[in-house]
Amino acid sequence: MAKRKAENRSFLDKWEAEYLFTYVKDKPVCLVCGVNVAVSKEYNIRRHYETKHHDKYKDLDMTQRSQKVEEMKRSLVSQQNMFKKATSQSEAAVKASYIVAAEIAKSARPFNEGEFVKKCMMKVCDLVCPEKKQAFSNVSLSRNTVADRTCDLATNLYDQLMEKGKDFVAFSLAVDESCDASDTAQLSVFIRGVDSNLCVTEELLGFKSMHGTTTGKEILEEVSKCVTEIKLPWDKLVGLTTDGAPAMCGKKSGLVGMVREKMREENCAGELTVYHCIIHQESLCAKALKMEHVMTTVTQVVNFIRAKGLNHRQFKFFLEECGSEYADVPYHTEVRWLSRGKVLNRCFELREEICQFLETKGKDTAELREQKFLCELAFLCDISSHLDALNLQLQGRGRIITDMYAAVRAFKTKLCLWENQMLQGNPCYFPCCQTIKAQISTAVFPCAQFAEKLSVLAAEFSRRFADFDVQKCRFELLSNPFAVDVENAPTNIQMELIELQCNDTLKSKYDAVGAAQFPRFIPDTMPQLRTQVAQMLSMFGSTYLCEQLFSSMKMTKTTHRRRLTDEHLRSILRISSAQSLSPDIDELASKKRCQVSGLGTSD
Repeated sequence: MAKRKAENRSFLDKWEAEYLFTYVKDKPVCLVCGVNVAVSKEYNIRRHYETKHHDKYKDLDMTQRSQKVEEMKRSLVSQQNMFKKATSQSEAAVKASYIVAAEIAKSARPFNEGEFVKKCMMKVCDLVCPEKKQAFSNVSLSRNTVADRTCDLATNLYDQLMEKGKDFVAFSLAVDESCDASDTAQLSVFIRGVDSNLCVTEELLGFKSMHGTTTGKEILEEVSKCVTEIKLPWDKLVGLTTDGAPAMCGKKSGLVGMVREKMREENCAGELTVYHCIIHQESLCAKALKMEHVMTTVTQVVNFIRAKGLNHRQFKFFLEECGSEYADVPYHTEVRWLSRGKVLNRCFELREEICQFLETKGKDTAELREQKFLCELAFLCDISSHLDALNLQLQGRGRIITDMYAAVRAFKTKLCLWENQMLQGNPCYFPCCQTIKAQISTAVFPCAQFAEKLSVLAAEFSRRFADFDVQKCRFELLSNPFAVDVENAPTNIQMELIELQCNDTLKSKYDAVGAAQFPRFIPDTMPQLRTQVAQMLSMFGSTYLCEQLFSSMKMTKTTHRRRLTDEHLRSILRISSAQSLSPDIDELASKKRCQVSGLGTSD
């Protein structure tokens, strides 16, 4: 009985010619009217044919029926392909709108730029492929659509980050705060998480608008929301890096102290490692030189040239007449890390032209021509160039804290070398000093004074980076575990460290792949060592990502876009700052249907 029932419900090929039916996606389909029959039984199929189409096709013989069936099947396939093509074009239009919205967000353009992009697309289409005009027209790029797409993309990125966060064995935070064009305080929180495979994910965790005060308590509330919303346990937080502001690094009322208190309340066993941004500290070290009087004079000269349009035009024309290699002098901007060195270098190279131009304007240039000032200018120019080179080494995404610390240690060693060479009257790594020394008497050039400056700078570096020196042993676990003194290592990893250092295969692998890639090859049989390495990999050495995000914020929320909402600003910055993750546009497009946008929508 069961066998006969199964046979009765399987579609037979002879039914195509007898009843003008075919089988599509596990359902019998009438080739004449396209109706589906729920159950594949001959009785149901025959009843449909006899009640609906028998009179029309009863005079056809089997040959004619077979030909008619083939003709109808070709027609059905054509219809199906047409529907598939329409669906495919619709999905392509939605994907295109997401892609354009992502590019608009990354370039910090207004949402209504989508309408401009579409107008350009349509004009190009008219010339290049007019037959595709409808397909291009279907791409929805109105202002509201681009805004919605941007929010969708940001939400998708956040969902991916939340999913990745489930696998984190350790994570650290970098926190900084700045004001936007409407004077709203914006708090940026970046996360650097490491999973069990020692893969690093570095993304924007939260961008919070703070419309009231920005004390340590308010900042802690926003940071706590970021950690809680992504469902990360506090006991996996191992590092916190800030810009060193009182509201951030205060031991009691600052973010650092309150986060530690929060972790104690959560019964977290691990200790929180706190760092003051390496790049900020490197910039602060330069103040120990106490040469502000030189920078003040240079700034006054540059402001005199650049502040008035007439002076600026005449100076540029004067340089052109002189056949100078340079066409202008840049402004000095205190908040830009590399501005100081660039201004000093340019003014030193144009020192003679600047003096000549100021004299034509009736200005006294006696100070600028003094040998003492020229020596100090040359020294400040050279040491600023070296500090800028270090600053550039410390910048960038994905920087491992051990590499940043190594760059700082190398610079401290260089300072000792330069001090000794300066005492010997040999400033071979100070080209500007060499130039001035060749123009004046060697006895006049204050080598001893500048050697003292270098000594003071080295002492300031040692003082400011003392918290990094304390972590030297932990840094070596990541940079060169085979050179670590086992007796000085934490007791919970000493046994595993001995096994690692005695394993010739792992030593060969370390030599082959290098320190950066080796941690992934530490075997699972050394869990404590892998945990230590994961914690070090997760550490932020600086708040560079926060500073970079604030630069993007300034370009996005300008004086002309002050009405940009907090949600839209947050979405734009999440998209533009994404590095480890990329939006799943296929998934987003599958949830949308094509909506044709008009070209005449106003901003």
